[in-house]
Amino acid sequence: MTSTAQASQSGARSAQPEHLGHVIFIAAAAAMGGFLFGYDSSVINGAVEAIRDRYDIGSAALAQVIAIALIGCAIGAATAGRIADRIGRIRCMQISAVLFTVSAVGSALPFALWDLAFWRVVGGFAIGMASVIGPAYIAEVAPPAYRGRLGSFQQAAIVIGIAISQLVNWGLLNAAGGDQRGKLMGLEAWQVMLGVMVVPAVLYGLLSFAIPESPRFLISVGKHERAREILKEVEGEQIDLDARVTEIEQGMHSEHKSTFKDLLGGSFFFKPIVWVGIGLSVFQQFVGINVAFYYSSTLWQSVGVDPTDSFFYSFTTSIINIVGTVIAMIFVDRVGRKPLALIGSVGMVIGLGLEAWAFSFDLVDGKLPAAQGWTALIAAHVFVLFFALSWGVVVWVFLGEMFPNKIRAAALGVAASAQWIANWAITASFPSLSDWNLSATYVIYTVFAALSIPFVLKYVKETKGKALEEMG
Repeated sequence: MTSTAQASQSGARSAQPEHLGHVIFIAAAAAMGGFLFGYDSSVINGAVEAIRDRYDIGSAALAQVIAIALIGCAIGAATAGRIADRIGRIRCMQISAVLFTVSAVGSALPFALWDLAFWRVVGGFAIGMASVIGPAYIAEVAPPAYRGRLGSFQQAAIVIGIAISQLVNWGLLNAAGGDQRGKLMGLEAWQVMLGVMVVPAVLYGLLSFAIPESPRFLISVGKHERAREILKEVEGEQIDLDARVTEIEQGMHSEHKSTFKDLLGGSFFFKPIVWVGIGLSVFQQFVGINVAFYYSSTLWQSVGVDPTDSFFYSFTTSIINIVGTVIAMIFVDRVGRKPLALIGSVGMVIGLGLEAWAFSFDLVDGKLPAAQGWTALIAAHVFVLFFALSWGVVVWVFLGEMFPNKIRAAALGVAASAQWIANWAITASFPSLSDWNLSATYVIYTVFAALSIPFVLKYVKETKGKALEEMG
């Protein structure tokens, strides 16, 4: 790197954009994809029992309809990077917004079960795209001095999307007299719940027209003048724009395009560090966190909670999720990634263990005994809180930092794929497992939470305060 470029980099790191509010707006608009990610992932919670009743299907078939969106997620995540490199980040966002909108309309107006499943795959593809494009775009547009804080918008938007979807579902259920199949606007309540996502999807599409393309992409396609204009807009007028463009170009030319082949090695196919990344992803899902967001209303109804109350508890759980995420964002750089992960694991073991104990009691008049019912409810909130303040955020931080530069992109792709697969496994298996034995199902999740403790202690290295170049 030339001395001019180095000076530019230093200036960029300390830059104080004249229009910081505009930069925040750009990051927030891009993070709207994260909001849709959270909203779409969680909104199905309000429709599970209605879908089971309307199409008269068993737990296994129901699970596939719920989980099939994750197949679309995996495809969308795997292809989003290449699409964005060809047509740009903004166009990719707009495609995602269109797919979200179409999926919402199709899911609200299905004429058969396979048709509903298809639209969920379409929505899943949009989720996968949004999960990749949002963070990448924010990282490329944000001034270096603000990149960490602006990058956290994505995770914050996801948990807010989850909370809003649960609140909307609860409101619509009340409007329908507590019946998921009650009539609202000529449709059944659950159809309206799925259709409401049209609103944030259209807003996401409109916002994408109000934010600039990534300077990095513009430079890659030779539009240097436009890139300079955007860099001046987001990093301030005091930086050397020519030097910044040169710096970005040099960085792009020196990047190693990691491939799957780079990950091979060691005695078990992948290099050990790749297995650690896969392990983190799998443990994050195998504690059963997505049961709390896909099936919580069904779970509470299965132990005798009134449907309206079950939707309200789903909403309060999502608020706890936001609180935990904020705690993690505050402490991840202060306490460190590894201590937070261990604290979270211990808390999850306690929460999940108490749920398993409470669900082991027989129902009385279709309900858990009062003491066990309250224990299960409080323990569920404890579990979500400890997950959110630790593994919910820390795993993504680890995956972004722990791999050597040479294999980072490919290793992150493998670890993220493992996460989608693990998510699918838990989502698809829960209805059948809960029919078999709900308490034993939570014992399984408790065991995985407990196993995560020695895994972190033995195999995971702290990355706090280390430069990315030190990993390896």
